[in-house]
Amino acid sequence: METLTLRLHLQAAFGSPLLGDMLFGQLCWALRNRHGDAALQERLEGYTDGRPFAVVADAMPIGWLPRPAVPLSLFAELAEVDRKQIKKRHWLPVAALAQPLAEWLALCRSDAEVLADAEAPKGTAARAQDRPTALSTLHPQPHNSINRLTGTTGRGDFAPYTQMQRWYAEGADLCVRLLYDPARISAAMLTELVEDIGTVGFGRDASIGLGKFAVAPLVEPWPVQADANACLTLAPCAPQGLGCDAARSFYEVFTRFGRHGDQAVQQGNPFKAPVLLARTGALLTPPTVPAAPIIGQGLGGRGQLSKVIPETVQQGYAPCVAVHLPEEFAA
Repeated sequence: METLTLRLHLQAAFGSPLLGDMLFGQLCWALRNRHGDAALQERLEGYTDGRPFAVVADAMPIGWLPRPAVPLSLFAELAEVDRKQIKKRHWLPVAALAQPLAEWLALCRSDAEVLADAEAPKGTAARAQDRPTALSTLHPQPHNSINRLTGTTGRGDFAPYTQMQRWYAEGADLCVRLLYDPARISAAMLTELVEDIGTVGFGRDASIGLGKFAVAPLVEPWPVQADANACLTLAPCAPQGLGCDAARSFYEVFTRFGRHGDQAVQQGNPFKAPVLLARTGALLTPPTVPAAPIIGQGLGGRGQLSKVIPETVQQGYAPCVAVHLPEEFAA
């Protein structure tokens, strides 16, 4: 597997978070729409047998990784730092991989600090009171459904309603890290497909202008720590049955209630079977660190996720960063 990193220049609000498994789903639709169903089926061959053609990470700030989901007690204690402030330190700088894991919390930064660091090289640092404090914020967007018989809104299906939109801070360029099998897809084709997603729009309400972004290549080495024996995940994944050491694996679980996208929403039942995943930032200790920086498994196929499209798959793989977890670290 080879690696590819792309910079995303965000151009609109988003209806859905830029998570790796959701990006992979839309990547598959982009491949089908541009190159046909046969091209997609060819690349999905062996997907649930440990042979993914591509694995997509969450979009995250350039130069940063998610803080691992380990208990705070495993980090070195920070003196005179409020616990609420510690919880806001979501982001670990890639450069922190040169330090032992116990020191990472002191190096982690909040959304506000990450945005301030991004502004500094551009010479656009804002006044303290004008600086955004979050990478993204949710705002309600009113919608109206017009009854064409009366020409107005009304009750029931025609009642006004609101939906939340995610607005990213101005200038908050993100990056997406991908791994791909060069025998089945090229970096140029992969970049083209991500560009298609940005042009059409990603996620919910793309048809009314949400989810737009531009793409540019970003050259960076894949992050790794010396003497690695564990994996820090960069996307939601399905580690079930992989033999990870339960006492030395740390993660938060959630249930993905997936829905079909693109043309499949018109095929009667857009809902997929729910799947249990570990959130981004899981620290997993498999029997051996994988040679390619991927952990997890492909889910679905044979009607397991969808009766409408039986061949539907779900990205249960995640790109990962190989890190060193000291032997004394255990739950």
